[in-house]
Amino acid sequence: MLSQSDFEKIKETVKEFFEKTTFEVEIEFQSPQDQTLPINIKIDEPQILIGEGGQTLVEIQHLLKAILKRKISDSFFIDLDINGYKKKKIEYLKELARTVADEVGITKKEKILSPMPAYERRIIHLELAGRSDVTTESIGQEPERRIVISPYP
Repeated sequence: MLSQSDFEKIKETVKEFFEKTTFEVEIEFQSPQDQTLPINIKIDEPQILIGEGGQTLVEIQHLLKAILKRKISDSFFIDLDINGYKKKKIEYLKELARTVADEVGITKKEKILSPMPAYERRIIHLELAGRSDVTTESIGQEPERRIVISPYP
């Protein structure tokens, strides 16, 4: 669990980081959940901080974590989101997983999804883990790794 002083250090560091970027952002710190601190950023032009496929957002989160690791010894994670992008992306991926799994269940033909990063593949695997009519597996090498959804044998 994050101490109050660590929480304050994180808040100050994140505010400083975004001030130095010169982007006008509104930062919302939510209550830590386990060892994860959700941070929501609101900005008028979010695409510049989100990047193609969310890649810039992932890199900003990684950079912030590296900066914070030098200041805080306790183990923790940050979950950075910009204008609700991650939340919308997760819902999209879950819906995609269910739709493709339904199709595979009906046609009995496997489907191969487009390449995606590990955290997106994990969402799809978890979404379909409880289904008895399909199975999932990741194939290929990064960055071309993708999910195959197959009918259950």
